[in-house]
Amino acid sequence: MFTGIIEGLGRVVELRPTSGGARLTVSTTLDYGDVALGDSIAVNGCCLTAVNIGKHQFAAELSHETLARTTSGDLRPGTPVNLERALRVGDRLGGHMVQGHIDGVGHVADIVPQGNAVDWHFDYPVELHPFFVAKGSVAIDGISLTVNSVSPGRLSVTIIPHTASVTALQHRRVGDRVNLETDIVGKYIVAQLERTIAGTSGPSRDSRLLALLEQSGFRT
Repeated sequence: MFTGIIEGLGRVVELRPTSGGARLTVSTTLDYGDVALGDSIAVNGCCLTAVNIGKHQFAAELSHETLARTTSGDLRPGTPVNLERALRVGDRLGGHMVQGHIDGVGHVADIVPQGNAVDWHFDYPVELHPFFVAKGSVAIDGISLTVNSVSPGRLSVTIIPHTASVTALQHRRVGDRVNLETDIVGKYIVAQLERTIAGTSGPSRDSRLLALLEQSGFRT
């Protein structure tokens, strides 16, 4: 599990195709001397398993599923990436519970300066809409952020200067693809509501689910 608090940036050294997917090598100024083979590292929010470790470099294997469902296939040598090691017992949970399991890929739709901060607007797959709620949490490229507003297919967050300066968001532009992970709490709530209305099908089922989400305060 992760927290969505980025530890630092890495840079892609290589993304080499393999028979089962690809092998990703990342360099970093962070000291990864305490990382062991098999440990989990989130790269742009995607949980990967370290298969080779150096003090300032690591490699991970990417499956065809990971390449298909995340932005990992977009990576090129020199691309900056967000890095976070897995949470240890006793660590502070500074962001929110992040699994590193990407739910979908979104796009940067607009970037609007607001005083000393910036409002970022993202388009996302509309099927993820039930899992977003205003003032709830979302992980974007592994960064724990608070949803400002949400409508079907679009959400917005506010980025303060510090967050922009220590994450790969500083390199993102309109149209760029990003990894999205919805809040695990929201996933369980939606799953339970779906079980509650099991047996109903079609538009009626969808409308009942949305109504229950609204009544419970998880959809606006």
